[in-house]
Amino acid sequence: MTTDPLAAGVTAYDVPRRLAEHVTLWAGTWPPREVLDVVANPLRAEPGWDGSVFPVAGVVTETGHAVLGVDPAHAAAVRALAVRSRGLNTALADLLAGLPQALGRPGVGGRGSFRWSTDPAPLPEAGVWLPVEDERVPSWLRPFGGEALVALEDDHYLAGVGIKRHDVFGRELAVVTDEAARGRGLARRLVAQAARRVLDEGAIPTYLHAPDNAASARVAVAAGFPDRGWGVLGFFPSPVSATR
Repeated sequence: MTTDPLAAGVTAYDVPRRLAEHVTLWAGTWPPREVLDVVANPLRAEPGWDGSVFPVAGVVTETGHAVLGVDPAHAAAVRALAVRSRGLNTALADLLAGLPQALGRPGVGGRGSFRWSTDPAPLPEAGVWLPVEDERVPSWLRPFGGEALVALEDDHYLAGVGIKRHDVFGRELAVVTDEAARGRGLARRLVAQAARRVLDEGAIPTYLHAPDNAASARVAVAAGFPDRGWGVLGFFPSPVSATR
């Protein structure tokens, strides 16, 4: 008989430990041992939540310290890009710009906002949980697997949330609202509803978005995901073009 590493539900006491466990698995170590800590993380060479491999993943804290986990096959090359003496922001800009060459593949390195919630907003529920195979669930939600949270009107999709199950400690929420249904507060209600379920299951709900995505930031704040000054680092490979 195995024991679930998470008890049912998350208390305030559990949050720092479970968040640290999630970031340790995702980025490779925690907390940062220096201002910019580049580490070899074997999980960066393995398929992630959707079966794709993301060779780089990192987190920046509000104190200006960062951990960047890298596929071990490329960790030395990426580590060589980390110039710590010039300040974290400059070092990160140089490192992210150099990732395609260091990883030996086309793509782009980027930064985003990293948020989590321990107290989702008490908004009314807006959706129902459906298996992703349900015909009412749109195609963008199917790679998430399991169940998706969707808002329906006359059995037609309006908005939905998928859960990226990175590990047992951290679950990232992604939300999309059809253009015709925007302005009704569906996204914030769905995100809050999904966050409550993630917490009830013993994990920490996270929410990532681009720094300049003001609409996504408003949804996050309204749903109970405040800006704590944390950021996320990543690399997004470009598709390989087919040749004839």
